[in-house]
Amino acid sequence: MSTKEILNFINGEYTKGTSGKTFENRTPVDGSLIGVVHEAGRAEVDAAVKAAREALTGPWGKMTNDQRSEILHRVANGVTARFDEFLKAECADTGKPVSIANHIDIPRGAANFKVFADLVKNVGNESFETPTPDGTGALNFSVRRPKGVIGVISPWNLPLLLMTWKVGPALACGNTVVVKPSEETPATTALLGEVMNEAGVPPGVYNVIHGFGPDSAGAFLTEHPGVDAITFTGETRTGEAIMKAAAVGVRDVSFELGGKNPGIVFADCDMEKAIEGTMRSVFANCGQVCLGTERVYVERPIFDEFVARFAESAKQLKLGIPEDPTVDMGPLVSHEHQRKVLSYYQKAKDAGATIVLGGGVPNMPAELAAGAWVEPTIWTGLPDDAAVITEEIFGPCCHIRPFDTEEEVIKLANSLPYGLAAAVWTENTSRALRVSGQIECGICWVNSWFLRDLRTAFGGSKQSGIGREGGEHSLEFYTELKNICIKL
Repeated sequence: MSTKEILNFINGEYTKGTSGKTFENRTPVDGSLIGVVHEAGRAEVDAAVKAAREALTGPWGKMTNDQRSEILHRVANGVTARFDEFLKAECADTGKPVSIANHIDIPRGAANFKVFADLVKNVGNESFETPTPDGTGALNFSVRRPKGVIGVISPWNLPLLLMTWKVGPALACGNTVVVKPSEETPATTALLGEVMNEAGVPPGVYNVIHGFGPDSAGAFLTEHPGVDAITFTGETRTGEAIMKAAAVGVRDVSFELGGKNPGIVFADCDMEKAIEGTMRSVFANCGQVCLGTERVYVERPIFDEFVARFAESAKQLKLGIPEDPTVDMGPLVSHEHQRKVLSYYQKAKDAGATIVLGGGVPNMPAELAAGAWVEPTIWTGLPDDAAVITEEIFGPCCHIRPFDTEEEVIKLANSLPYGLAAAVWTENTSRALRVSGQIECGICWVNSWFLRDLRTAFGGSKQSGIGREGGEHSLEFYTELKNICIKL
């Protein structure tokens, strides 16, 4: 695998920047160096925000929705035309299997541009006829205007998909963006700059700055007074820091933060469906999914059977290199994250967990031994206040606990400060409606997991987020609604 330079993308051009700082980009598959990333300093962030600000009043700001929509369709088609290039970069950065990325990450990443480009052309605004004392009346109507320069801070678990989930609606609404991708996965965000230029996106509309959080590009971006709003996906702790920065200047924020999502399996479930769905929700993308399940609650009459069959299914998971089409799981995204996940594996052991499966580092071939690998892991027997039950791990692991009543399991599901997602498995429709309605979360699946309609509201409750994205709900963040009143 050849080593390449990954540059910042500012005002339509790639630049190393003036700081001279770089950092390594290593694949988690075997630890080998795949790129050298040029870190943005304050000067680069200033230049990116200035370029974005100027683009708002330039050609981009003068375009109609139809004209912007046409360009964004070309962006989507450009990603598709270079599908293999994006796929290779994404899998190298994340280590995830090609079999996952080629039907989720890249096609969904491209589709986000088309979905929102079409949406903005088909959303109407409100109007009211208002009576006045003189009898002539007035007409009140609303218009949507872009919010301005949007700071986008995107995560490493689905780098292209979750970045375009924000950039797509932001650009469709007429905003400009400065994107700070995760330092772990910078490649596809940088590569998208080439596609933007090829599609005819004016300079300054899409900018990319590389770096870290504190005292680096992330902090410089969120603190910049020229940024009108900030959207972020990542840890709750980081969201709190960004919110403090956004308070200066009273900038708007949209956050999708951490989660510790419950899966609830009732005795009247379809066992095959429940096992298959929970397998995906626990182990997909090596457990590095914000919507994934880390707490599984199973009704006592089927508890032993579920644990046994679930463990047997998990034993069949195959770990390996991204290019192998038979592989189910790759490595974690980095050695730093591997250390975090393994620390929780140790905490579970120290707390007296019954280790049903896994709990350590797998034996990999010599050429992969330096990768960030961990075993798929299942625990039982821990108290409800154990760290692995109350804290987000973001790895391929879960704890399974029995329950006896609806009231008990609803209380357990709602017991943590997070409220992102949940899954309920039951063939009883009345129970499904009762339970799903009482769980404190942004999205609750019944007899499914990760079944997403992009028109629906997406976001978290409690400490799992602020605001909603998806469909018309994205317009609420990426536009300002202005009321115009005309006296007749």
